[in-house]
Amino acid sequence: MDQITNVMGYQAIAKEKLPKMVYDYYASGAEDQWTLQENRNAFSKILFRPRILIDVSKIDITTTFLGFNISMPIMIAPTAMQKMAHPEGEYATARAAAAADTIMTLSSWATSSVEEVASTGPGIRFFQLYVLKDRNVVAQLVRRAERAGFKAIALTVDTPRLGRREADIKNRFTLPPHLTLKNFEGLDLGKIDKTDDFGLTSYVSSQTDQSLNWNDVEWLQTITHLPILVKGVLTAEDARLSVQAGAAGIIVSNHGARQLDYVPATIMALEEVVKAAQGRVPVFLDGGVRRGTDVFKALALGASGVFIGRPVLFALAAHGEAGVRKVLQMLRDEFELTMALSGCRSLKDITRDHILTPWDAPRVVPKL
Repeated sequence: MDQITNVMGYQAIAKEKLPKMVYDYYASGAEDQWTLQENRNAFSKILFRPRILIDVSKIDITTTFLGFNISMPIMIAPTAMQKMAHPEGEYATARAAAAADTIMTLSSWATSSVEEVASTGPGIRFFQLYVLKDRNVVAQLVRRAERAGFKAIALTVDTPRLGRREADIKNRFTLPPHLTLKNFEGLDLGKIDKTDDFGLTSYVSSQTDQSLNWNDVEWLQTITHLPILVKGVLTAEDARLSVQAGAAGIIVSNHGARQLDYVPATIMALEEVVKAAQGRVPVFLDGGVRRGTDVFKALALGASGVFIGRPVLFALAAHGEAGVRKVLQMLRDEFELTMALSGCRSLKDITRDHILTPWDAPRVVPKL
């Protein structure tokens, strides 16, 4: 593990270790994968304007989110089926997040249940939710998450249908037979085709609700006391509607570039969403974060924090819980260094003036 000096180092190890079908499922994006590349490339178009001769001997990167104190503005995004990466799957991720004193978001499509993840010990955890056609199943899922001590619902809103992921089509992706989508076990699912080998997986993916709309965001608030984060917002219009619908927060996300190709990188969509939210709810960025510098850039554009997905999966595949712990530590260290070199002692010191973006107007330099 000592040879790995940054988060990207885990991807090559994961590619070597994992079956092609599994690696491609985690790594690939939709169609031409333009947005997949752009999620990363866009960060390189944003430059720093560091301030000098500021006392940075003490740096505080702690923050508060929905009233929970966390050690850094870097959290774990929901990613499906983590036991394909490592036998301990979501258990390992939950322990690593708790050790780093940050938030883990558990996918609806996890290979460990909310109860199993809760059993790993204390920690602040959110539950990612897909709204399915059968609202009774949705209500059961939400109740399970509440009972297991989860603190918020991250409602994915960009998936009325699954995007076209051509690697999965070529590989004929299926969940390995020894694994199952644990959050759906023990629920009243009505009728499932028992002759289908992949009964539960087929059922869940076929149940995505294409009629999902803003009324459902309001309905969700009638069945749970948990705060709801709307995940999958890319425009000012939808940011405003999220606030109107009672969202407690917004996650700027393009689903890891797995849904609609040729949408902007999330870092490019972020500022528009932040401006539209007008400080009424926190806005978070999900997608493409691989460096502490990326975290700083997101915060300079108005994000309250970031979520990381693929780096966790690749580190999990490479070295299990220790890998995930190291990813979180490396990003933390890089972010803290970026703050020091930019002249920022706390998160509130990070401002829009600390960066230059391709869309900035030319700066007028004041005369001395």
